[in-house]
Amino acid sequence: MDQRREQLQAILEQCAGNDHVYFQPPENVKMQYPAIVYDRALSNTQFADNAPYRRMKRYTVTVIDQDPDSPIPDKVADLPMCTHSRSYAVKQLHHDVFDVYF
Repeated sequence: MDQRREQLQAILEQCAGNDHVYFQPPENVKMQYPAIVYDRALSNTQFADNAPYRRMKRYTVTVIDQDPDSPIPDKVADLPMCTHSRSYAVKQLHHDVFDVYF
């Protein structure tokens, strides 16, 4: 596992208050809630003199909880380089989706 992703995993576990944090889980995984699911998204690359200068990986982080007033989304929203993308509910599970550069 990539060392930076290990760090992100630990941070997300701390936000969740449990170890129900899943990186790109396969469909056969039975998740326990509340949970955080995250996966890689596009990277952000900054250029200087026509060469890559700085690159940051972006992750899509989804907090899934039965409680619509869960404190977990607020904890994730407080992470550096994090923006809230959208919220929705499916089958009485509330989803908050974030973009996190890490």
